[in-house]
Amino acid sequence: MNLTPGPSRRKLLVQGAAIAAATALPALPMRVHAQGRPLLKAGDQKGGLRALLEAAGALEGLDYDIQWSEFPAAAPLAEALNAAAVDSGPIGDAPLIFALAAGTRVKAIGANRSDAYGTAVLVRPDSPLRGAADLKGRSIATNRGSIGHYVTLKAVTAAGLRPEDVNFRFLAPADAKLALTQGSVDAWATWEPYTALAEVSGHARVLVGGRGLLPGLSYLAATDAAIAAKRPVLQDFLQRVVKAQRWSYRNVETYSAALARIIGIPPEAAKLQFERRQQKWVPIDAQVVADQQRTADFYRQVGLIRQPLDVKATFDTGFGVSG
Repeated sequence: MNLTPGPSRRKLLVQGAAIAAATALPALPMRVHAQGRPLLKAGDQKGGLRALLEAAGALEGLDYDIQWSEFPAAAPLAEALNAAAVDSGPIGDAPLIFALAAGTRVKAIGANRSDAYGTAVLVRPDSPLRGAADLKGRSIATNRGSIGHYVTLKAVTAAGLRPEDVNFRFLAPADAKLALTQGSVDAWATWEPYTALAEVSGHARVLVGGRGLLPGLSYLAATDAAIAAKRPVLQDFLQRVVKAQRWSYRNVETYSAALARIIGIPPEAAKLQFERRQQKWVPIDAQVVADQQRTADFYRQVGLIRQPLDVKATFDTGFGVSG
């Protein structure tokens, strides 16, 4: 796809954001915007970021208000960013590339590294498939341009297959899970907490995990407009996220229980996905940029983006992370 989409593509993205907002997962009650105070429109994926901040008590003493919008995956969040329906939100490395290639005016302002095992291709427990090579000719459900899409392409190419050797069905996580459990697809490529939830519920097992295939990068992204107008607010919000993450690893049991309660998954799934991810916010340094560039180059190699993308311009390094 072109790096600068035409009017029809831009219209579709805006319309998609409106649909995403209407179909987003049920959100917790919003903070009320007080007249005269800055308002941060914060996007989230399955409540994970908000759960972290609330469990850590990191939303106390704000001098701005937060309006939360929750999405089931990165694609609708990216559409909302493109339409300025939200100012910022968490997004993985691969879907950020996909969004940028589609013309979304957004930058990564904070970088997070984690163990990529839970970004995985799942199969039913009784599936005869035993490795990535067995995916040849099989159907795989995932979101287009997602980290699930990315890990599948990395896994099959590492196994000597071509991208066209597998059949993708692009579905949202809930629909993809249903398709797998009902047997209408052979595999589901997804990410945490969906991976842990599928495992502990007995609905699926990991065929291929992302460890060794992916750099484990995700970001807090913000629109160019929000960066220009709300930079101090975004800086404060990012620091609260960083501190909350550090608190969570000092309080694993407390946080895991709170996460399970807030996002509505079993405690064992919450703890499993949390402990094995080992997330850490890191500076946006040369290694982060190089890893992101490799992701962009891989997406071009397999035809998901049609033009080269120099990722250096997609980072704003003026947002530091501190203790």
